[in-house]
Amino acid sequence: MISGKVWKYGDNVDTDVIIPARYLNDPDPKALASHCMEDIDASFAGSVREGDIMVGGWNFGCGSSREHAPISIQASGISCVIAASFARIFYRNAINIGFTILECPEAAEAIKAGDEVEIDLKTGVIEDKTSGQTFHANPQPGFIGEMIKAGGLLNYLKAKEED
Repeated sequence: MISGKVWKYGDNVDTDVIIPARYLNDPDPKALASHCMEDIDASFAGSVREGDIMVGGWNFGCGSSREHAPISIQASGISCVIAASFARIFYRNAINIGFTILECPEAAEAIKAGDEVEIDLKTGVIEDKTSGQTFHANPQPGFIGEMIKAGGLLNYLKAKEED
């Protein structure tokens, strides 16, 4: 179960907005997090709290294929991104690093910035505690859920080798 305050963004949030290219030379995830979303929301990095949830519109994470984008969001403390849809490369990069994302157009449209949201990752049920609305996202398929629990693709593969 995940719960937190919502940070809401619109459609076509691209990787250059998530983490501006001028910061890509720093390999430290926390340093990346300190600049996450700064070009569209200067308050984000200084105000986000561990466990908060990000909600985006259509085509979230479009643009270049940099893994820095989901890394910076995850390192900022965001526990999950809910979006109407994800750019495929962002979707795959998020899974590769063990970061939870859910597609749910209804939730992405209805949930507002600042709402308190609770997510049951096993069932895909998203409950907006502020409005009382409930939404249903498709839960991650078993092996993807296992990759996320393992902390990403590399950790998942290492664990499989040990079995």
